[in-house]
Amino acid sequence: MYISNASDVETLPAPTTCGALRGQNVNAVQTRALKASQNLFREGDEVRHIYEVTHGVLRLTKVLEDGRRQVIAFGYPGDIVGFPQDGLYHAECDALSTAEVVVHSVTDLVSGDRNPELHRRLVQAALREIGSMQDHFMMLGRKSAREKTASFLSVLMERTGTSLGAYTHFEFPMNRADIADFLGLTVETVSRTMTMLRKSKLITLENSKSVIVLDQKALHDMAA
Repeated sequence: MYISNASDVETLPAPTTCGALRGQNVNAVQTRALKASQNLFREGDEVRHIYEVTHGVLRLTKVLEDGRRQVIAFGYPGDIVGFPQDGLYHAECDALSTAEVVVHSVTDLVSGDRNPELHRRLVQAALREIGSMQDHFMMLGRKSAREKTASFLSVLMERTGTSLGAYTHFEFPMNRADIADFLGLTVETVSRTMTMLRKSKLITLENSKSVIVLDQKALHDMAA
């Protein structure tokens, strides 16, 4: 998950191991379970597989030469992670919570000979990632701390929110440091901005990882 315009957020249908991967032999579907904090792949490793998230949340990160960390993206159910860059993984990926992924051979991305439908889905996911990445870069360079935080919450609301009448509730497994490193802010700024959104009655916080959006339109307007 990158930051995209809320109206542009589109996810692949989350596959299951029970036949939702159209065109694939169910018996051939390979899955992998991850514990919280377990690595899926490391930056610089050769790409042999790409992974489709079916459960849980993954985190993709890069560490700069001076030791600073940048969270590149979060992988939610329906997202595909591990697209190659010159044949290598360009980030490190670990699980923020217990997670499960469907394992695809990178060959299915390069060629559609074995499974044209899967090849089409993987290419579409790669193209969506490029578009979302461009939106995210614009957000990092042009938006204020308030706009960045509102954008982040808006995308999570669209992706994972459940209706509570006029309100929307969602939870997230990442901590304030993860959010800060994703948005290019400090932890203090993220906490301060969350407090501002709460005092403005756009959101209420049940706890540090549970949000109820009280005014969806105002949150979208701030994100834009």
